[in-house]
Amino acid sequence: MNKVTVVGSGIVGLTTAICLQEKGFQVRIVAREPHLNTLSVKVGAIWFPFEVHPAEKAHRWASLAYQRYLMERDHDCGVSFIPFISAYTAESDNSWINQLPAGTVRELKPEELPKAIHFAHEAIVPLAEPHKYLPYLFHRFIENGGSFEEKAIENLQELAQLNELVINCTGLGAKALCQDDDLHPMRGQILRCEKLNVPAIVNSTKRGSLSYCIVRSDDCIIGGTDYENDWNSTINPSDTQMILDRFNTFGFDQQTPVIIEEIVGLRPRRSAVRFEFDTHYTNVFHNYGHGGAGFTVAWGCAEELSEIVSKS
Repeated sequence: MNKVTVVGSGIVGLTTAICLQEKGFQVRIVAREPHLNTLSVKVGAIWFPFEVHPAEKAHRWASLAYQRYLMERDHDCGVSFIPFISAYTAESDNSWINQLPAGTVRELKPEELPKAIHFAHEAIVPLAEPHKYLPYLFHRFIENGGSFEEKAIENLQELAQLNELVINCTGLGAKALCQDDDLHPMRGQILRCEKLNVPAIVNSTKRGSLSYCIVRSDDCIIGGTDYENDWNSTINPSDTQMILDRFNTFGFDQQTPVIIEEIVGLRPRRSAVRFEFDTHYTNVFHNYGHGGAGFTVAWGCAEELSEIVSKS
């Protein structure tokens, strides 16, 4: 049996490890932190290809991931399919909706549109609640014979020496690990609030003015920010107020959201997902830089990656 080490325990690392197991590999995960301490546990985790490039590849990966989530929704693992409103303008790239099955997308009528939104689609999309889904995936990985080692990897040479085949799923950590100047943070601040009776919605039509609400089983996530090259991981009270103000522009007839927790995460953004073998350390395959779409494309990347390495 071929052995492989996956570095990173977020959604990208876990899905990659499981797909490699499905191909017959004996897999170990090595990570600086366990899965419940990663960026992946902080996010809203709805299927929506936000700031991931290139679009053509992202669409293919997202479509594969959609099919995976269809298989997961009956496993009591935090995966459900919900209506999701996405605002758009004449300049928006709406090609992502072509990846959805027929009959799952519709144009909202003018009388259905939230306040301050002129055009929007409603699509039935997967929602994976991280605090439920990540433990489910990790347990599945371990049950399949996987092992986990908590260890910090300091450089690419050290990473390459971990095994005959190593998959780099370190997210933003790859910036220092690989000296990758293209990789940078996109800071996201969100509010975890008591559950509201509102639709799940996103307005990402204007850079720097991201606003969304994701309704989950026990709470809701209201966001957010999309600040480029911002390494600030602390809560900014002015951002909290701005998030609430933007949420109010949707015009939902609700009381002020009751905040349970304020959260900051740094998305690993890149001009294109790095999805390739390293040119110098040829036993290392890089799989990082998924922007704000980790849960949207991770399974698709993992399936394609496992096909590539099983044939190499």
